[in-house]
Order: sequence, then C-alpha cells, then structure tokens
Amino acid sequence: MQVKRKEIEFEGKIITLEAGRLARQANGAVIVQCEDTMVIVTAAASDEPLEDVDFFPLTVDVEEKMYAAGKIPGGFIKREGRPSEKSILNARLIDRSIRPIFPEGFRNEVQIIATIVSADQINPPDILGLIGASVALTISDIPFNGPIGAVRVSRAGERWIINPTYQELEHSDIDVVVAGNKNGILMVEAGAKEVDEESILQAMEEGQKAIIKLIEFQEEFQKEVEVPKRAIPLIETDPEVEKAIREFATSRLKKAIRIADKLNREQAVEKIREETLEKFLPTYEEKEQDIVKILTKMEKEETCRMILEEKIRSDGRDWDEIRPISCEVGILPRTHGSGLFTRGQTQVLSVATLGTVGEEQLLDGLGVEESKRFLHHYNFPPFSTGEVGFMRGPRRREIGHGALVERALAPVIPEESEFPYTIRLVSEVLESNGSTSMASVCGSTLALMDAGIPIKAPVAGIAMGLVKEKGKVAILMDILGVEDALGDMDFKVAGTAKGITALQMDLKIEGVGREILEKALTQAQKARLFILDKMTSVIAKPREKLSPFAPRIITMRISTDKIRDIIGPAGKTIHSIIDETGVTIDIEDDGTVFIASKDEVSGERARQIIEMITKEIKVGERYIGRVTRTTSFGAFVEILPGREGLVHISKLSKRRVRRVEDVVKVGDKIPVEVIEIDRLNRISLAAVDLAIKVK
Repeated sequence: MQVKRKEIEFEGKIITLEAGRLARQANGAVIVQCEDTMVIVTAAASDEPLEDVDFFPLTVDVEEKMYAAGKIPGGFIKREGRPSEKSILNARLIDRSIRPIFPEGFRNEVQIIATIVSADQINPPDILGLIGASVALTISDIPFNGPIGAVRVSRAGERWIINPTYQELEHSDIDVVVAGNKNGILMVEAGAKEVDEESILQAMEEGQKAIIKLIEFQEEFQKEVEVPKRAIPLIETDPEVEKAIREFATSRLKKAIRIADKLNREQAVEKIREETLEKFLPTYEEKEQDIVKILTKMEKEETCRMILEEKIRSDGRDWDEIRPISCEVGILPRTHGSGLFTRGQTQVLSVATLGTVGEEQLLDGLGVEESKRFLHHYNFPPFSTGEVGFMRGPRRREIGHGALVERALAPVIPEESEFPYTIRLVSEVLESNGSTSMASVCGSTLALMDAGIPIKAPVAGIAMGLVKEKGKVAILMDILGVEDALGDMDFKVAGTAKGITALQMDLKIEGVGREILEKALTQAQKARLFILDKMTSVIAKPREKLSPFAPRIITMRISTDKIRDIIGPAGKTIHSIIDETGVTIDIEDDGTVFIASKDEVSGERARQIIEMITKEIKVGERYIGRVTRTTSFGAFVEILPGREGLVHISKLSKRRVRRVEDVVKVGDKIPVEVIEIDRLNRISLAAVDLAIKVK
C-alpha cells in the first residue's frame, strides 16, 4: 500500500490520518494525530472462524507507552507492565462502540490495538484511539458495517466544546463521550456535576452532529486507500434444524421465561436446552452449536414478544415498575461506614474506609492527574450468580463498573480542604440479577453517609432497558439480567435529586434517536427520585461524628519557609514528634499540614508542638527551656522543639560563674528570656532566675 495521508479541520484543530507507512502487515493500520498527541491503531483478523463459539471473538487493547509523555515508568522493573485502569477503560470504550456493528454471524477473531506513542497532555488520546479503531477497520479487508465517529463533549457556560482539552474539561460541568453512526448514537459514557436531563440530551445531539463530519471524512479516506473487503462466510443456522427446534421448544420456552425467580427460570431454560439437545443431536449430528444458537434466538424473540405484545416481563412487573428495595447502614461494627442495598435479587454491600492524605493513590500514566484521594472498587464474585469460578483479581468488567460508580459519586465528595481524608469505597456484589453497578451507587452512598463523610447530596442509580422490534418500542425500568442480555439497550443513569452525575449507554442495535433517549431519561429521573426516598428514609444525611475507629485528622497552615523547621535536619524533628505522639504527619508544598491520629489527645499534642516550632520568637519573650549541651562559654537551651538559643556564661547568673556545670547540667529545665536575635536568626538568651529551676 502506498502511504496515504489526509487531514481535516475539525472544531478548530487539525486531525490527521495516515496509512501505509507503519504496521503494514496488519489487516488495517492508521496513525491518528491531533496536535502533538498520536495514536497508532491496528486491526487484525484470523483467516478462519473459531469453532465451537457462539459469540463474536473481539478483543481490544490500549497500550499506554510512558515515553509518549517523556516519562520513565515507576517501580523497580522500569518498563510498562499490566495495563493501567485508564487503558482498560479506554479499551472498553472502543469495544462497546464497535462491537454492535460487525456482521451477525461473524466468528473470526478480531483484535484492535491502540498504541499511544505521543501524548502532549493537552489533547486526550482516548477519542483518537476510538476514531483510529473505526478507520483501521474501515480501510482493512475485515467485514465491518462502519465507519463510526466519536467525540467528547463538554460545556463552558452556554457554549458547547467538541473534543475539549484536559484544561477545558477541568472547568466544565459535563463530560460526555458519544460514539455513533449515521443512523444514531451507539454508545455514551458521561460524567456530570448534577446537570439536568435536557443538558445531557443537548450534549448527545451536539456530539451526533459532529460525528457525521468524522464519518464522511473516513469514507473519503477509505476511497483513497481502496482495500476490498474479504469474502467471509457468516455463521448461519440450518433452516431445517431451526424449523424442527421451533416446533419442539416454542411452547416450553414460553412457559419458562415467565418464571419470576431468576435461578428457577435459568434452570427451566437449561432443562429445555438439555432436552432439545438430547432429542435432536442423534438426528442432526455436529449441529450442537446451531441448536443452542436457535434456542437463544427463540428465548430473545419470545421474551421481546411477551414484553411488547402482552406488556408483561419475566417477573410479572409493568414496564415502569421497580422491584422491592431495602436499605441498611452500619451493619459492619468495625468498619468506618457500611451500607447494604437490596433491589429484588440484586444485593450489594458497600464499605467506606478513611485514610490519611498520604494514602492517596499515585497515578503512573499519561494524563495530567498524578494522584487521587477518592477511590471506588467493585467486586463481582461468582457466587453472586450462583456459579463457581476463579478469583484472580478484578476483570475488565469489574474495573469498568467500579469506575462508573466512582464517576457517579465524585461530584458529591467534599473537597480536601473541607474533609482532608483519602476515601476508599469497596462494593461487594452479593447477589446479581440486573444492574449491580447502579446498586453499588446506592450502597456506596449509604456507606458514605454512615461513615459521616459530608457528601453534598445522596446519589442513586437505575438501569433502563429497551426492546425494539417492528416499530414497537418498550422502555423498561430496573432491568433484569435476562432483559440486559436479550434486550437492545443497557442505559444506566445515576444522580442526585438535583441532576445527573453519571450515565452509560450501550446498544446492540444500530443507533437510537432523541425520542427514545428523552423518554428513557425521564423515566430514569422518576426512578432515581423514588430510590432516593427509600434511601433517605433510612439515613437522611451524613452522621454528625466519624466512626470511633476512623483516624482523626487536624489541618493547619504554616508559612512555607517553616516547613524545614518541622522536618528538621535529616528529618530529626518530625520523627521526634511522631515518636512522641504516635501520629502521622503529611506536609504539602503550600504549607498545609495534615496530622492524623487515632485519638484526639495525641493529635492535639502534635498540633501544639508544631505550633511551637513554627512560632515566631521575639526579643523579650520568656520560656522554660531544656539544657541540651554545655560548653566552656555557655549553655545551649532548647526553648521550642528544634529551636535552641545560647545562654552565655556571663548571662547564667548575676554573680561571676567559673564553670557552666557549676550552675546547670544537661537536661535541666530553666527559665530564660530572649535578649537578642541576630541577622543569621541565632538566638541569645539570659537565665532569668535559676532559683526557680524546674526539675
């Protein structure tokens, strides 16, 4: 392939595509550049379809190379290791955007790798990676019903900004990533600071308008590259087998999908699957995949038909009905805060832990953020769905769900100046049947308030679903797991009573318009307010006091030129304070001092010591000082921690003193007065009355 290069002026910046120079053995490869941020994106596919799989085997990886920002990786090994959380979230963005528009029945392995090779720390690389994935697939021979476009939308006052810089995002109340095609929106990932539903809709519309321009740009680039698509046979079921299966299993499936209890319903469907395989495998040898695929297709059809035509759901609820909810707080006696949220057969236990500022998470990545003090982690053990599985750390789904909850709660977390703690939340999914991430939002809010963390407002979340077929549309509130798996949309919305804080939408169909999105947001708002009422009836606001097991943190501000006095030579002074009081001390560059202690007394003692160290000493002030050493010409006396002055031998007494040791010894405490402070800040003292020497 010849080197092809094309650029577009897009929202005040130049976006450049280049193909044919790098990674030429991949099926498709492109360099996407915006200013000094560059991403190489490759697409590769296997020659033959995978056997014995009933899903599309797509994998997406985002590689953050630290050299892209002129950094050397931290740690002992000094090379990139496992992907960062940010890389995993970016990979999920790409996967969720492109997966719905591959041909049905395509079973060849496809791998997308986006490698960030230059990061100017002004323009985020995630959108470039997403665009690059679409371009790499579009100009390759891999079957792909694209291209798609993607943009980030923020707002400055009343002005919408497409693909804002990191700095512009800091001053925006909304951060929405929108991916779509010409038919509509395919994926949305949003964080917001309690904004109204109309603002979210406007952001999506602004994003969709910008996306069309990017799609046309890619189509023009595709014509220049001119790579024909390969002819790949798609996996299709045998019509004869399908007819026989439908005649045998339809009536059975209709009964099974109406069973309200999740496990009983799944067992009934599994029994039908086993009976069907037992009956037809002897006749249709080597057709097991076809039979299972047909049954899954039938289950989806019958579930959708029941919802659209009979207007009922598997558990008997109406479209806009929420399952029974219960909320509890303080169920774990020794944690700093805990909340248990149960909605139907979905249950999450969330736990809040408070730490010192020094325990914040350090970030080793390409972004401008170097640390964060608010963390949310989400765990999804196999027993939550009645299964057996390996416990090998968080998977990509768990990292994605944890980040969504963190985004939903971040706008209500108090600033460090108001609440100087590192906050960690952990959500343990104990039972799962639909939207454990939104249950985690609710459980985490309960835990925050139980811990006494002064959040700005409680946050709740709900998952909406969509069934769309032959012109009929059903928007479902509080979707079940089966409705998520078999439906056409998963639309999660979290927020306060005032507005939305996070939103995530994934589609399995090619785009939806404003009408459906507006209706889904309206119903989600109604559900959110209903759930908030349930939560606040149990705990209306954060507790007045922290848990007795939580650390106490005192914040004080000192002059920056006094920092060295607190630290002392080789850290001697600060270590002595810590040894004496048992506290933890963190000092910021701006002079903010955080004192963390297990009890109020030790924290207050440390504060007093620091105040004494940083106190301005003035001529004429009197102190009770401790003799630290003696010389032939006088005694050195510590009047404040780390602050010594000299009592000259002539100032030890009104009478003549021959030897210093005749009057004072090391360790004596004596009253002294400051008589001089020279330009080198050396302090001269005079003994006041050794007759009142302190023992």
